[in-house]
Amino acid sequence: MKSLRRILAVLMLVAAAGCGLLPDSNTQEGRRSTMDMQQGAETADGILQQTLAGITPPLSWQHGPSTDRGCAAANNSETGTGTATRRIEVLTIVSEERRGSLLGVIERHWRALGYKITSVNPSKEMPAVFASTPDDFRLGVTVGDTGQFIFNITTPCFRDASVSAPHTKANTPARSGLYPHRPDIHDGFWSATTPAP
Repeated sequence: MKSLRRILAVLMLVAAAGCGLLPDSNTQEGRRSTMDMQQGAETADGILQQTLAGITPPLSWQHGPSTDRGCAAANNSETGTGTATRRIEVLTIVSEERRGSLLGVIERHWRALGYKITSVNPSKEMPAVFASTPDDFRLGVTVGDTGQFIFNITTPCFRDASVSAPHTKANTPARSGLYPHRPDIHDGFWSATTPAP
């Protein structure tokens, strides 16, 4: 009897979805109503890993601090939703001569993935590139004053949920001390002091 009730409930849900009564999970609105903050954070982790996978030679990196906060309505009332922010710090030494090349690789990769470049800071001291995905995840890569590359991504507002630390494993041992850490891993290409070919 219980299995019959479950089958009937599933059939009713399928029928409701087919009639447009339920949000389409493939649309931005549908994803926001079905995803929670933890699922959003996991999606953000995947986007960051996809970004790192598009960089050759690969960079040495570790996770930065993750944060989350609630989303407020226009009148500052609670909405039952929140955002999560994930960060990755690059520990590869990227020479001043190669920083522009790395930023260019990242920008082209994001464009190829269909992301919209929303802003570029061409500052020589602290350049940055910012983008958004079609689902409104907001990405950025900034270069710190000692050449450290920091990636961050913030999710849209999703259903409130507790958010755990990233499950993806960094490819360098964890560093102690204040964040961000100074890059300390030499790479034959990214650390070279000549312009990229």
